[in-house]
Amino acid sequence: MLKRVAPPEDKGLPLLDVKNLTVEFHTRRGIVRAVEHINLTIEKGETVGIVGESGSGKSVTSYAVMRILDRAGCIADGSITFSGFDLRAANESDMREMRGREISMIFQSPRLALNPIRKIGKQIEDVLLQHAQVGTDVVSEKAVEMLELVRIAWPRERYHAYPFELSGGMCQRVVIALALACKPQLLIADEPTTGLDVTTQKAVMDLVVELTRERGMSTILITHDLGLAATYCGRVVVMEKGKVVETASSELIFKKPTHAYTRKLMRATPRPDISLRGLLPEGETAKAKPPAPLRKKRNQMPLLVVDNLVKEYPRQRQGLSFANLLARNKPVPESEVFRAVDNISFSIARGESVGLVGESGCGKSTTAMMVMRLIDKSAGSIVFDGEDTGEIPARQFATLPLRKRIQMVFQDPTDSLNPRFTAARAIADPLLRLGELARNKVRARCEELARQVGLPVGLLDRFPHQLSGGQKARVGIARAIALKPDLIILDEPTAALDVSVQAVVLNLLQDLKESLGMSYLFVSHDLNVVRLLCDRVIVMRAGKIVEEGPTKRVLVKPHADYTRDLLAAIPHPPL
Repeated sequence: MLKRVAPPEDKGLPLLDVKNLTVEFHTRRGIVRAVEHINLTIEKGETVGIVGESGSGKSVTSYAVMRILDRAGCIADGSITFSGFDLRAANESDMREMRGREISMIFQSPRLALNPIRKIGKQIEDVLLQHAQVGTDVVSEKAVEMLELVRIAWPRERYHAYPFELSGGMCQRVVIALALACKPQLLIADEPTTGLDVTTQKAVMDLVVELTRERGMSTILITHDLGLAATYCGRVVVMEKGKVVETASSELIFKKPTHAYTRKLMRATPRPDISLRGLLPEGETAKAKPPAPLRKKRNQMPLLVVDNLVKEYPRQRQGLSFANLLARNKPVPESEVFRAVDNISFSIARGESVGLVGESGCGKSTTAMMVMRLIDKSAGSIVFDGEDTGEIPARQFATLPLRKRIQMVFQDPTDSLNPRFTAARAIADPLLRLGELARNKVRARCEELARQVGLPVGLLDRFPHQLSGGQKARVGIARAIALKPDLIILDEPTAALDVSVQAVVLNLLQDLKESLGMSYLFVSHDLNVVRLLCDRVIVMRAGKIVEEGPTKRVLVKPHADYTRDLLAAIPHPPL
């Protein structure tokens, strides 16, 4: 049984009271203290933001409250009191009853939080049945009601869908439905909008706020996005290296931060009133060293010209998969075709950086994949430096000399690196596959590239899991520039990075562009980042281009209503 530490009639206690919490992890190198002497209170109906960079202890604190630390972790000191009950003294059976029913959590990655081989409706039923919220005769209807509650279109049809059949935003809504199914008193949202576009992010956060207010719930929002915390939280707790360094109301902490670390986070957060260089922490530089000589422009013709580009996919019908449709080897009827990219045209000049923005599913990543020649087009043309590369099959293009002139930096710096390759081997991969460098000179070239992207040479023999997010991002960039490409496609390269690391990486990309004369196609949903790095912006919606022009004009005086909606959805800390 849960041990009550306060009398039930005491109405003055906070809903959650964390005192002197210390969490330790036992590693091969000894004990690591991840959280040290944390004090935190959450009042009933209050929304509190916990902000800080990776490794600051934000998530570990929430895992300790939920009692879901992994085997190596333990609560070494302190107390956790929830609604008068001592959670630290609770056994696992008691905690299983508490989780979901009294305290729920929205995890950072919605796809990882969902069972990939179980229908989403059944997963909601599992939660309801586990906590005896409804009977088996009405549980299916209740699951559909939860899908309706989180604004999922066609909830009865989606009830039968698997997670892989839903977009990232829909998966996030399903996770919210799971968290709210049993009407808990406390909701912990751990980076609930990471990877979502700004309009989906706003919809998800507005939904969370609306539902929690309707139910009188308390919320902990864990995030590294200061704008998000400022917009949705009444009070903010700032953590650094396992400690709380500042706590205050949202308005006060962003307008008059007292701690140097809070000021550092504020300085590194992209805002309309700050320059790219202004993002860097004081005394820090991202200058690419040693600078390479600027590549001379051979002519004034555009480097890349995309004309009437189309990408179609067969629609999935009941009982007929995509693979079966394609295997019929017959023309697919127009009613069974989905156009992911619909007759778009644009160009990129030599040395120019172009931003490609829009919501998830707008076609921007599909466009980038076709330009990169990783997938084939359905119609239109892709002309790179005067050659129609769109006519070359993707599989064949991978082996051609042209491949080394178009490279890519992928969204997730962890997933894009082979876990069995050291940093040096990852950087050397394109040199070994497509380069003409003698093998005995590859190591020297890797060290030169590491210095150029600001990666300490001493880290080259480390594996990805031994590197920080910013270090892995630098490895990915070094690999992309190894063959001195003319065009680099950047697919959300800073989406998973902390704001201070993002600031350094963005400045690094700008320095490399200036020193090497490369062109960028920058795919992103973060318009503040695009504003800092790109000369021109292309705005996509539903596979079409709705607006295009110079960055300063498009992001200050947009012509399209959709662009204005994107800008309005960006959360900003108070100026």
